[in-house]
Amino acid sequence: MRHTLPFAPQFYVTAPQPCPYLADRMERKLFTALQGEQAEKLNDALSKQGFRRSQNVLYRPSCADCTACLSARIDVSKFAPSRSQARVLRRNRDLSRRATSPWATEEQYALFRDYLDSRHAEGGMADMDMFEFAAMVEETPVRSRLVEYTDPDRIEDDRRGLRAVCLTDILDDGLSMVYSFFDPSEPRRSLGTHLILDHVRIAREMELPYVYLGYWVPGSPKMDYKARFSGLEIYRAGRWQPLGDPKGYDSETHPLSVAPISEQVARIALPDTRPVPG
Repeated sequence: MRHTLPFAPQFYVTAPQPCPYLADRMERKLFTALQGEQAEKLNDALSKQGFRRSQNVLYRPSCADCTACLSARIDVSKFAPSRSQARVLRRNRDLSRRATSPWATEEQYALFRDYLDSRHAEGGMADMDMFEFAAMVEETPVRSRLVEYTDPDRIEDDRRGLRAVCLTDILDDGLSMVYSFFDPSEPRRSLGTHLILDHVRIAREMELPYVYLGYWVPGSPKMDYKARFSGLEIYRAGRWQPLGDPKGYDSETHPLSVAPISEQVARIALPDTRPVPG
């Protein structure tokens, strides 16, 4: 008789390091490996609980005395573009969208370098070379796509008209925008906003209810833009809830605001991996 061991991924905690969002804070992450035949189920289940994917790892902030980082997603059924967002869609009507397998190219890397040098020159990815970029894009054990946006009128330039790229996971209940980058030389296009708006459109086409955006951090200017999308929900106190008034949140710290790691892990709901009866 064959016996199947229960699905029990191991969770770990990173060492504290400077927070990239809030000054004078230290961040810490709870993480687990994403591998094997249960990878997609685990990614689906943990994404619903505030986790994000980075290559073969799922992680969630677990700072010692801070709970400012809140996982955010758009409820597609409740989203309606604002006037400024509608203008962004009109400005980018000339762009062509193409979804491909997650395979890195030199054109993508050139755009990625321009984006980092302009927007995140001091960030943790600033020194990423082509091989590391390829690993970020290609090392995925789940259903992922690279969504490319090109300008047909500039197809002969050094990047073959490439204007924006998003690495996107396809979950059982939505699209997860893992990482995106775009041409920083055309600020009037608001390409970062356009990427999100178009992913809402893709989710509707695929009849998926959510678009996962990563983390919204009150008090961080880098993350203010996410609160501008209607239908936004945040994962807080173990459940998804409407964002409401962004000004009603703060980023104050308190040593008792975070549950012990063992308690956090015990609360994680793992996917049911039992075979479905035939």
